[in-house]
Amino acid sequence: MRKIVVWLSVSLDGFFEAPDGSIDWHLVDDELHEHMNAELSRMGAFLEGRRTYELMADVWPEVGQDPAYSAPMVEFARIWLRMPKVVYSRTLASAGWNATIARSVVPEEVRALQSSADGDLVVGGPNLTSTFRRLDLVDEYRLYVHPVLLGRGRPLFGPEDRKTDLDLVESRAFGNGVALLRYAVHHPPL
Repeated sequence: MRKIVVWLSVSLDGFFEAPDGSIDWHLVDDELHEHMNAELSRMGAFLEGRRTYELMADVWPEVGQDPAYSAPMVEFARIWLRMPKVVYSRTLASAGWNATIARSVVPEEVRALQSSADGDLVVGGPNLTSTFRRLDLVDEYRLYVHPVLLGRGRPLFGPEDRKTDLDLVESRAFGNGVALLRYAVHHPPL
């Protein structure tokens, strides 16, 4: 069965966004972008919250049409535009670029999508991550740790009432100082 993968960037001190909501501290150079493109192009769908979807929709359709951007950025734009997307939102009226809107996360619907997808499902955004974690829908975490201490901001993980054990399945350092930490959710044998 395909996996449900949380895929996010984080500062070394655990923040997803700076206090002003910016993510301009992300160090995504061509090497990292090419790596991400190779991995993301094999995925089956992107599962995004409204804020993440709107941020992506504001940038990537334009990048895909502008040859002034780097080749890896244009390639990612193409991947994002063609990839099926489920946008979880109670307020969004419509979504384009191969996206459908779901009003809530229904575990049975997510598992059905997981079993029929052509690849793993990628969860983006800290709010959606918290919901998927609470509903025990996460199989893997792929965290790109950026070499910066923000001090404050929006934490990647909110409070949770239970512990989740993880198994490290991959780590990789990139030339720009970003480190990939890939963890599988540990499910003890029955």
